[in-house]
Amino acid sequence: MLARYVSLSGVMLVLTMVISGCGSSANSQGPAASTPFDQPPVWAESAIWYQIFPERFRNGDPSNDPRPQDMYAETSAEVPESWAITPWGQDWYARDLWMADMPGENFHAKAQLRRYGGDLQGVMDQLDYLSELGINAIYFNPLNDAPSLHKYDARNYRHIDRNFGPDPDGDAAMMASENPMDPRSWTFTAADQLFLELVDSLHAHGIRVVMDYSWNHTGTEFWAFQDIRKNGEESLVKDWYHYESLDDPATPENEFEYAGWLGINSLPEFKKDINPPTDDHFPFEGNLHSKSLKAHLFAVTRRWLDPNDDGDPSDGVDGFRLDVAAEVPQEFWREYRAVVRDVNPDAYLVGEVWWYDWPDSLLAPQMFLQGDQFDAVMNYRWYRNLRGLLAQVPPVHSPESFVGKWKQMNEGLSSRQQRVMMNVAASHDAPRLSTSLYNPNKYKYMAGPSGDATYLINKPDEETRQLQKLLLVQQFTFPGAPHIWNGDELGMWGADDPDCRKPIIWPDLEFEPEQVNFREEVDRPVDEVKADMELLDFYQQLTKMRTSQEALNRGELEFVMADDEQNVLAYRRFLDTEEVLVIFNLSQELRQIQLPVASADASFQDLLGNGTLAASGSMLPVEIDPRSVLVLGRKPR
Repeated sequence: MLARYVSLSGVMLVLTMVISGCGSSANSQGPAASTPFDQPPVWAESAIWYQIFPERFRNGDPSNDPRPQDMYAETSAEVPESWAITPWGQDWYARDLWMADMPGENFHAKAQLRRYGGDLQGVMDQLDYLSELGINAIYFNPLNDAPSLHKYDARNYRHIDRNFGPDPDGDAAMMASENPMDPRSWTFTAADQLFLELVDSLHAHGIRVVMDYSWNHTGTEFWAFQDIRKNGEESLVKDWYHYESLDDPATPENEFEYAGWLGINSLPEFKKDINPPTDDHFPFEGNLHSKSLKAHLFAVTRRWLDPNDDGDPSDGVDGFRLDVAAEVPQEFWREYRAVVRDVNPDAYLVGEVWWYDWPDSLLAPQMFLQGDQFDAVMNYRWYRNLRGLLAQVPPVHSPESFVGKWKQMNEGLSSRQQRVMMNVAASHDAPRLSTSLYNPNKYKYMAGPSGDATYLINKPDEETRQLQKLLLVQQFTFPGAPHIWNGDELGMWGADDPDCRKPIIWPDLEFEPEQVNFREEVDRPVDEVKADMELLDFYQQLTKMRTSQEALNRGELEFVMADDEQNVLAYRRFLDTEEVLVIFNLSQELRQIQLPVASADASFQDLLGNGTLAASGSMLPVEIDPRSVLVLGRKPR
């Protein structure tokens, strides 16, 4: 029962102090509040997010590449002796040689064992690229030490993954020497120190940093789960997890039965107290069951918000993205917000609030956005409905129905809350943006070749690329912070997880053409794999436009036309003397329309081109090409 640890009563005292909010900070009052507790931070309104999946971003240090002893087989099979790192530029569906030494034919299951060696040095090496792209906020997928490629199966929460830093073996030894229940024993590993150096460098580039954590489940190698497995009733952390029975050491059988997230045994869930106990639909009231578990989570949170524990959070991260947030009881999130805002009043909390009834109904997030839990959610609802409008796929929308749906789903949310939403078009959990638009499937339903043999996995055509640009213009001009997924700006394509997690196609690296099919016996087009520099330039144009027009960040929204007959949608963003008009012609015909403007006889500059339009009185005459968009900024007099 954690036999090597000493002074357990003292440890529990420390944890009790942490959970009551009076133990770990050198300045227990925290820094002076600059953001009201119930409001999102102002900086989040101007955020342009870039999501980094570290293992697939860039291999900056081959000396720390994962080895079999650093990982386990998520397929429940052992790592083959022939296993090796996958070359960064390998054809995605080409089978690694070691896959032949694994049982079964499931390519995607075997692909979970692939490692490409992405690490923190790879991010450090691309700081100029990220800055030139124009983003100012990064959301990192989990960085915590874990055996998988995705890191949602934490070994521990308190350290950065050993293979993301320069000394995997040294870091592993250091982790093993600590008492995970006692924050006073925690040190900073080489990977931790590199991450903090990276945070400083990103801040110096004007880029905020948000970490991803799952407070709902861990991996089976998590230290507390291993302690329960080993010590059963004698474990001091036995109340952390939801289990049906512990192992009886007197029998040869293993009677340890526990709940895994979505029934996945490799992701054991924490024990929750649900109110009422029979409530099986989230969101739900209640809390995490164990006080010492919560104290541990709060200690990890404080560690990254204020690493040197001096009461000044400027050297720490700027917030957290919380995984499967709707499946964690709401009272925990209320306590969590209090802990986070005590350390950094300007920290941003965004929850993954997604499905209510997959694949037809997305969960309304209003209960989480009352000022006591999250500042925002990952706004998949925005993308699902916009995709229905632009691509005419389920749920199909006309301009009028899109506007109606937008207003309906934002009822009860302030304009400021709408502006800090993370508007997500693609992610590690969904098809690449281009591939999503290329296929007519219902959103995320049968969104890959394993579920639908007709699903298009090849490079999307030019028509789809133009549709992608239309969607991007809307993303960068609409309320909500635009979000870019790990390489989408370079023209990447790919079906749902894991095909959306291909390594980034950097311009300076060589890539094999994609020609091997998911079903090897079926031919497919041969696609050249290289960075789309024209698309990258378009993204940069959009980030510059967003940054230069404050009305696109903090401005109010007004729809000025939603005409189903002409298939035209137009809206304006306005703030003080700034006004930006955005007009979509979704028809196949040239349209000539008249739009009302706020300032009579004003002139408007095409923000994505070189033209100028002039209003006549209070109306602006506009001629717009088929399947195109205009973004017009009012010129100062």
